[in-house]
Amino acid sequence: MLLVLWDVDGTLVRTAGHGRYAFEEAFEAVVGRIPEPVDYAGRTDKQIALTMLAGEDEHLGRVLEELEGALELRKEAMRAEGYAYPGVAEVLEALHGRADVIQSLLTGNIKANAIVKVSAFGLEPWLDFDVGAYGSDPHEERSDLVAVARRRAAEKYSEPTGAVLVGDTPLDVRAARGAGARAVAVATGFSDPEALRAASPDAYLEDFSDTAAAVGAITAST
Repeated sequence: MLLVLWDVDGTLVRTAGHGRYAFEEAFEAVVGRIPEPVDYAGRTDKQIALTMLAGEDEHLGRVLEELEGALELRKEAMRAEGYAYPGVAEVLEALHGRADVIQSLLTGNIKANAIVKVSAFGLEPWLDFDVGAYGSDPHEERSDLVAVARRRAAEKYSEPTGAVLVGDTPLDVRAARGAGARAVAVATGFSDPEALRAASPDAYLEDFSDTAAAVGAITAST
């Protein structure tokens, strides 16, 4: 079995800034001020929150709790202003039809918010959230989450699984490398395409417009 682990932001969907706005609102609700600007790309919610908090974890739990509610309130606006990337639904559906593939998420989003984001655009039917790994899971590095997802998939499906990460940043590629998984990079997000290629993913896609090519790149090891 192949465990396909999808990044969310910049890979499956674009949320029109509502993820960032929810984070800022959560931080302000807990700390009482607007956070300094931080780099979100490829980082987990825990890492983002700690950066906002200048490394102090006293308010970390409360910020992440507030974040869940803040994004849920923005779901309808996110659906209206954002979108799933072209071809994503077709690739998810094609992979779902294969008996040798399990699909889930490996994302820096806390689990509740990851589900809000993909369900806002109707992508949830093809994903098994139970075997994913999220920013709400214990981790120090993003690569730690790969082992979490593999363990959950093995427990649920009772089969060993290879793993491939599909993401839009060099940090996604690095996470796959650090966990012994394959990396498929897609240039749909905010990363510079040359930087993405320079990260040396196992496969590189400009986008998901060619369903067969995307499925082939993702399942190349099977």
